[in-house]
Amino acid sequence: MVKKLHIKTFGCQMNVYDSGRMGDVLAHHGYGLTIDADGADMVILNTCHIREKAAEKLYSELGRFRILKDARKAAGKTTLIAVAGCVAQAEGAEIMRRAPFVDIVLGPQTYHRLPELIARAERSAGDGVLDIEFPPESKFDHLPDAAPTSSAAFLTIQEGCDKFCTFCVVPYTRGAEYSRPIADIVAEARLLCAAGVAEITLLGQNVNAYRDGDTGAGLGPLIRALDDIDGLARLRYMTSHPIDMDDDLIAAHGEVDALMPFLHLPVQSGSDAVLARMNRRHRIDDYRRTIDQLMAARNDLKLSSDFIVGFPGESDKDFEATLELAANIGFIQAYSFKYSPRPGTPAAAMVDQVPEALKSERLAALQDVLNASQREFNEGCDGRVMAVLFDRAGRKDGQLVGRSPYMQPVHVMAPESLMGQVTDVVITETNANSLGGELAATSTGTSQRKISA
Repeated sequence: MVKKLHIKTFGCQMNVYDSGRMGDVLAHHGYGLTIDADGADMVILNTCHIREKAAEKLYSELGRFRILKDARKAAGKTTLIAVAGCVAQAEGAEIMRRAPFVDIVLGPQTYHRLPELIARAERSAGDGVLDIEFPPESKFDHLPDAAPTSSAAFLTIQEGCDKFCTFCVVPYTRGAEYSRPIADIVAEARLLCAAGVAEITLLGQNVNAYRDGDTGAGLGPLIRALDDIDGLARLRYMTSHPIDMDDDLIAAHGEVDALMPFLHLPVQSGSDAVLARMNRRHRIDDYRRTIDQLMAARNDLKLSSDFIVGFPGESDKDFEATLELAANIGFIQAYSFKYSPRPGTPAAAMVDQVPEALKSERLAALQDVLNASQREFNEGCDGRVMAVLFDRAGRKDGQLVGRSPYMQPVHVMAPESLMGQVTDVVITETNANSLGGELAATSTGTSQRKISA
């Protein structure tokens, strides 16, 4: 009998990838995924430590699942509860202490051991099992083949970070930078495309720091190797650090048609003084120069970014520099946040913490600028023919939803046969966060798609 597995994912795209791979691991051990947590034999909370009050949000969720576990126990059924991801890595034994009903706590580097951890938990008579090691062997060497569920897939190629930005917990929760071998990545990508995947997003905490261990090849050569795969229509990568945008990777944007003209390149602040306190290792002139080089390689490239406002010591002048940068670059998407201290990070101990009310005021002002840029770009898409990869059904009968090359959701009345296809669409409607359109008269559902001979 198949056991029911419910996975709730918080945070970044890498957690989405990790959750999928945990499902793949447990599928080989008698578990099938369910969206119904109430009927699950096992619940995994895959956590993120980036956002504010991440740990407290976890304990709130755990309180809900404790009620579920107790109710099933009263009915003679068992539910295993596991906490995975970066909060698990950071909190470790504290989770066991505050939530003793949790059966398993495991870090991002050990989820390939889930079957073993489950067996230990079932033998432990209520004592929790903790595994937050950074094992010497790579988890990727022990994972089964991925089982994609969509025409777009994530593929982790790099983990960890050596940059040590003063606000960030990633080096402590994900460890040092590690890159998978090119051959392994290409092999996984081939399997994904053979299973119907048309778009792959390469993932890493610092994805453009990728280096093959044997050859030293960077992200540019990897992208070119992936471009040769039959069936792969689109490539993306995230998240990048500005200092790792080397000349070869920039050139790939002009040479590889499958590489989409949309890049997420976090800047965090427009002020050199703030960037220095963040330990970002570059100045704003460096960032602008990189963008100029990218635009020279591909002039239809558009950018998204991350911003933190209210970082310790941020003055009015510093913030004005951020507003100026945001307005001048014209980011078509952006993620912006108020700074919140992370325990154990250098920034948490800095003096000159910015008052919360001022952070909120600055965030609202920045989002006004960013939203205006996004609206302007979306409105400029009216009447354009855009290649859209349909990857899900819309809310209306007969409607499909896909993504443009610039990651905009596009809603179209289209036959279900176009699901998973890259199709030309005439944009007829623009909104703040999405587009609407009609199938182009010449659309065949194979636009931009490489077909095997």
